[in-house]
Amino acid sequence: MTKYLVICLLLATLTGASVDGSESGWPQIAAHLVKAGLVLDGSGASRDDSTSDESQSCARVSFSRNLSYGETDLHVLDVATRDVRETSPRPVLLFVAGESFAGDNGAPDVAGPMQDQAMCFAARHGMVGVKDVAAAISWVRQNIDLFGGSRDEIVAVGYSAGAFHVASFLAHPELQVRDSGVAAVVLVSGIYRSSGDADATEASYFGADASKYDERSVFPGILNIETPILLAWSALDSPRLVAQGEKLKELLCNSATHCPQTIVLRNRDSLASVFGLGASGGSLAEATLELVREIEARGLP
Repeated sequence: MTKYLVICLLLATLTGASVDGSESGWPQIAAHLVKAGLVLDGSGASRDDSTSDESQSCARVSFSRNLSYGETDLHVLDVATRDVRETSPRPVLLFVAGESFAGDNGAPDVAGPMQDQAMCFAARHGMVGVKDVAAAISWVRQNIDLFGGSRDEIVAVGYSAGAFHVASFLAHPELQVRDSGVAAVVLVSGIYRSSGDADATEASYFGADASKYDERSVFPGILNIETPILLAWSALDSPRLVAQGEKLKELLCNSATHCPQTIVLRNRDSLASVFGLGASGGSLAEATLELVREIEARGLP
């Protein structure tokens, strides 16, 4: 039987209630966008053969689990660090992952050990890996030095539904909290503006009232930010997802800020495959590492 950490986005439907229950134009998850929890399947602590690749990729990587960053037991995150003494603060990759906007009956999809592999990618390359947006970023900036990380070199990686959350965090100042800036973001296969032709799972997240979709999109706010963006989607994505990525690139390149580096991935089976872990190539690994090197060289912020 296995024991593992499950990370998932808190993909509530749009009820119009804020975190404290007051009325607002944003979903209940506006301030705290990620939910994580420990899932136990029996009492055994050993992993089965399906996680052998993960164990190998995570060699000499230590995890600190279920660290509280908010006011409830839902607000927890993980930190992965390399088992090597570092002499200077390291860059931080903060992962916000979601397989889709909602699973069956609106329940959040559950991601498993594959996401740990993405964190191990960060740790193996001398970075600190963190999973979780908003309040989590604030916590990271205030505490990541305890893990050898640099508060000024945080790169937020949004995957699938997580890409929408990271982009929304940048685009809407009202979703930000004190001391929650990031040095750069990576957006992978996200939906950045929903529309009236949204499918049932997408509509279950954005709400039944399509007239509110524009105000809940990342436009025009994301066109005004100067935070470096690495944008990606997969050749295997649906035409709708590809169109979303292409449109975001077009609008950013025509904005007054900057044109993002863009990569078309060969594979997107999981967050781990995005970084070339077990994939055949065409991943984000080298581009992300180059982005981190540029941040270090510039001494941001």
